[in-house]
Amino acid sequence: MKPRSLSLNCRVVLFLALGFLPHTGLAADKLVGIHSARTMSQSMPWIAEELGLFRKYDLDFQLVYIVSASLVTAAILGGDGQVAITGGEAIIRAFAQGATDLVFIASAKNTLTHSILAKPEIKRPEDLKGKKMGVSRLGSNSHYFVIQALRQNGLQPTDVNFIQTGGQAENLAALLSGAVDAATMTGPSGGTRAAAQGFRYVVYGPELRIPFAAATLVTRRSVMRARGPVIEKFVRVMAEAVKIMFTDKELTYRVLGKQLRISDRKLLDAAYDEEIKVMERRLEFKTEAFQAILDETARVDARAKKIKPQDLIDRRYVEGLEKSGFFDKLWAGK
Repeated sequence: MKPRSLSLNCRVVLFLALGFLPHTGLAADKLVGIHSARTMSQSMPWIAEELGLFRKYDLDFQLVYIVSASLVTAAILGGDGQVAITGGEAIIRAFAQGATDLVFIASAKNTLTHSILAKPEIKRPEDLKGKKMGVSRLGSNSHYFVIQALRQNGLQPTDVNFIQTGGQAENLAALLSGAVDAATMTGPSGGTRAAAQGFRYVVYGPELRIPFAAATLVTRRSVMRARGPVIEKFVRVMAEAVKIMFTDKELTYRVLGKQLRISDRKLLDAAYDEEIKVMERRLEFKTEAFQAILDETARVDARAKKIKPQDLIDRRYVEGLEKSGFFDKLWAGK
C-alpha cells in the first residue's frame, strides 16, 4: 500500500490545529506528534508539557489530536506528523497491506482497560444480544475490546449492532441520549463517568486483561533514518512522563483534570487505578500484545499470517535507554 495523504478536510483540521498550538520556544528540533485518544494512557505529552520536559531536551513539540486511529495512520504515512501515540490495530492493518515503513518504537500499555457499560436493565453480557453497541470507530481499540469481550462470554460480533460514535465523549453522549443501549469506554471521561450517571458495568474490562498494543509510540523507518536523534529525544521525554505518572499522582490528576475538564476526585481515582496497573514503566513491548492484533487482523487479511511481532518493532531506543543506564537512573529509589 502506498503512503496515503489525509483528505482535504482532515488536512485543514490539522493545519488549523498546528496554527493555534503554542510553541515551546526556539528549540532546534521541531517535531509534530499525533495522539488518537484523550486518555491517561496517552497523556504523556500533556505531562511532559506541564513539566517543561520538551524544553529540557530541546524539542519544539506540537501535539495534534485526531480521534480516528485510521486517520492517525494516514497522517503518519502522509508525513503530517513524525510520531504518534495510538493503538496498534490500524497501524498493523496498514503494515499488512504493504505500509512497512511504519514501525513501533516503544509501548506504554499492552493491555486493554475498556469496559462495557449499559442501561440498568441490561444486567449480563448475554443481554447485549441484538442491542445497539457504541464504539468510537470500527477497527479501534474499543471495537477490538468488544469483539474479544463478546467472544469470552459466548457471543459473536454479529450478535450486536455496532454504532460508530467518534470517541469516548461521544460514546458517553450516545449512552446518555439513548442512541445506543450499551457502549465501551475507558478512563475518567468514559466508563467512570458513565457509572457515576447510573449505567451498569456489564463487562469490567480490566479484569479480563486482554493483551493488546493499546498505547504505542509509532513512527516511520524513513523518519528514524533521517531524524534518529530527534526521535530518541522524544522517547526519552515519554519515558520521563511515564515515570511522573507513576510517582506523582497529584500532578497527573492536575493535568488530566485540566485537559479533560474533570474536577471530580472520585472519577480521577477510578480511572487512575484502572490504568496505572497496566502501564509499562520502561516502555517495554509485550509480544503477545502485538500477536493478538496480528491474529485478529489475519481473520480478514491473510497477509497478516506471515507477519511476526518482531517485524513490526524496532527496539533500538528502548534498548539504548536500558543499556545506557537511563532507566535505572530514572527509577532509582522508586
